Amino acid sequence: MKILADSIRPTTLNDIIGQDHLIGDNKILTNLVKNKKLFSMILYGKPGIGKTSIAYALSKELNLRTKFLNATINNKEDFDNAIQEAKFYGDLILVVDEIHRMNKDKQDLLLPYIENGTIILIGLTTSNPYHSINPAIRSRLQIFELHELTKEDIFKVLKNALKYLEDIKINDDTLKIIAELSSGDVRSALNLLEVAYYSTNNHEIDENVIKNINSKPIFFHDKNEDGHYDVLSALQKSIRGSDVDATLHYIARLIEVEDLDSIFRRLSVIAYEDIGLANPGIGPRLDAAINASLRVGLPEARIIISEIAIEMALSPKSNSAVIAIDNALNDIHKGNVGNIPKHIKNGSPDYKYPHDYKNSWVKQQYLPDNIKNAKYYYKKDNLVENNLNKVHDEMRKE
Repeated sequence: MKILADSIRPTTLNDIIGQDHLIGDNKILTNLVKNKKLFSMILYGKPGIGKTSIAYALSKELNLRTKFLNATINNKEDFDNAIQEAKFYGDLILVVDEIHRMNKDKQDLLLPYIENGTIILIGLTTSNPYHSINPAIRSRLQIFELHELTKEDIFKVLKNALKYLEDIKINDDTLKIIAELSSGDVRSALNLLEVAYYSTNNHEIDENVIKNINSKPIFFHDKNEDGHYDVLSALQKSIRGSDVDATLHYIARLIEVEDLDSIFRRLSVIAYEDIGLANPGIGPRLDAAINASLRVGLPEARIIISEIAIEMALSPKSNSAVIAIDNALNDIHKGNVGNIPKHIKNGSPDYKYPHDYKNSWVKQQYLPDNIKNAKYYYKKDNLVENNLNKVHDEMRKE
């Protein structure tokens, strides 16, 4: 049985919702279609934001033969068959989902045909291709990042989907709740709408129907989309202000809606922006907590997250590293760069190797002449930085 998400899949770029940086008047993908020219590319971004739909629309608009494969499901023989088909017809759009999982054998098969244009490869991935895709493949493809869809984008798709569901009864407020619950994943939103439609006798869908299917609360999102970021901001300010109870409150709100990604990203920022050199071990401990949380999943992950969040709230704080790098960047922006001193250039015979001297330190100039007295780092008064600077000062004594 065909699912709703496939039934309403766009056949033209004009039907794509969102991705305005790539699609629209005088935008890259639209111009490629207009000029009837397509190049191999990678489309990457979060699940359910339109990667497959864009690939499908491109093939339909250009009326080119297209084959869809999955790097994990389809074997080497499937890819070989695609190559033979491309040779026979002269060209082929090969859409490969989860391209970051493509093994070397499959890559070796495709590379020469991508290079000579027999195959136009469109790779789809949720992983950053600069980290996850073999450079040999990556260097032959244009990379386009897809942006997250807004709740308004999801709402538009849901409104459009209503005409495919006969006799459906649903108001805009309920559609907005579905959009909220989707977390930017249009496929998830359409699936929830379709389940709700077929789970009622009269196809009448209200908030209670949605809650019976998906009980994830949405209390921390508000109508102007600021609610989510307000919670994250409040979490950071609570940890920065060393308020453990407030920290746990905002962490709990994020755990309740299972938004682990936002928790991990924001705690990672806090570890280095607000705690920094006052407790430099917090970063590795946070990474360990994140890995453990991902390994066990919810609900047990709540214990790990709460423990590291409490430690971060109680930890001494320092933003000296943030200030230091911003001071250095400001100098760069002002053009205060200068030439690297000759004695520390690569291969210079005049360089003094610090390890050959007492305390592994020797006095010599490292900054360019025009900023040789520049000072960017100013320590904060905390135990760790005081100790670091004490050791540093002792080391410099002759």
